Amino acid sequence: MELKQTKGEIEAILFAMGEAVELSRIAKAIQQDNATTRKIVRDMMLDYQKEDRGIHIIELEDSFQLCTKREYYDSLIRIAAQPKKPTLTDVMLETLSIIAYKQPVTKAEIEKIRGVKCDHAINKLMDYDLVRELGRLDAPGRPILLGTTEEFLRCFGVQGLEDLPEMDPVQMEDFKAEAEEEIQLKLDV
Repeated sequence: MELKQTKGEIEAILFAMGEAVELSRIAKAIQQDNATTRKIVRDMMLDYQKEDRGIHIIELEDSFQLCTKREYYDSLIRIAAQPKKPTLTDVMLETLSIIAYKQPVTKAEIEKIRGVKCDHAINKLMDYDLVRELGRLDAPGRPILLGTTEEFLRCFGVQGLEDLPEMDPVQMEDFKAEAEEEIQLKLDV
């Protein structure tokens, strides 16, 4: 049982590191000497070959690395070629909604509405092709104007910005009152 656990520890180390790990570092981590560690890792290399696994351990000078077997590269390429579906955080959704309803809008205007910096959210939205630069505002510093893209319309199932849902006027007044209370609390402190 102890050998099986030690092999599991080595496997976890090699997997988590994602690169070649020196024998001495592995030995120290599993609390064994270098010779015993080398024997265990080489035994693991044979196990991977016998079991026809998708991974194997390679030896590079005095280091070991967990790698994918060459015969599975085509499968990896197919999965890597599939586009990732973007995951939008609450911060990104909030930033995106401000851009959608207020466009064309500058980063400074978005930050004024949100009350915090939004560089990361804007950059991610641009990476996901949901937001783009529309031009520059004719003002000092010539800030970038942001707006939504056709991809935004496709993702949210609307044909145009006029199809975006309208905010309930009563709910809008509640939001304004909440915002004013927050501002007042900050001013009182």
